Amino acid sequence: MTLSAKLWSDNADVAAEVLAHPFVRGVGDGSLPWALFAGYVAQDAFFLESFARAYALALARSADTSTLLTLADLLAGVRQELGLHASYAGSCGIDMAGVEPLPATLAYTEFLLATASTQDLGVIFAAMTPCMRLYAWLGASLDADNAGPYAEWVKTYADPGFEATAGLLERLLDEKADDSPAVRTVYRRAMHLELAFFEAAYARG
Repeated sequence: MTLSAKLWSDNADVAAEVLAHPFVRGVGDGSLPWALFAGYVAQDAFFLESFARAYALALARSADTSTLLTLADLLAGVRQELGLHASYAGSCGIDMAGVEPLPATLAYTEFLLATASTQDLGVIFAAMTPCMRLYAWLGASLDADNAGPYAEWVKTYADPGFEATAGLLERLLDEKADDSPAVRTVYRRAMHLELAFFEAAYARG
């Protein structure tokens, strides 16, 4: 079993909590109040900008061409995802430039940027992989036909292209990381921060 697969398996308990969370269930069956989803989109756009910066920090520290090019592709993937958020922002009337991050959002972004600024590549990829793997898994676990107004969101993360992008990051994790306490700690920390992110989005209601 690869390291990325082992880490995902070892954190299946947190993934299950996310899937069972009322916010995610509400997206999956289309019942989530639109105002809560709009707030989530704004917070997620703020998060994704920090996620892109973490990729850039990792790219700047990459010593080999293969890793550099893979990270460039992953950065391009964030750009596409931000495009989806921009389309939602337009329909929701959200001013993305004026987003005030919630404490849960700041906790996650500060964790990512601190890790990307101070740790080696293996630990950085361990901190970033849960976001990609979790969303790909959520997309595959939910049914767009039942998601009503959130069908596009489900389809985005269920798309084979998104799965492939998550796989790119997992490949970097497998190549650059050892099965160490530091890697395991940041991976699980990121999983819990994902759960807290959805909880904060739902608590606003």
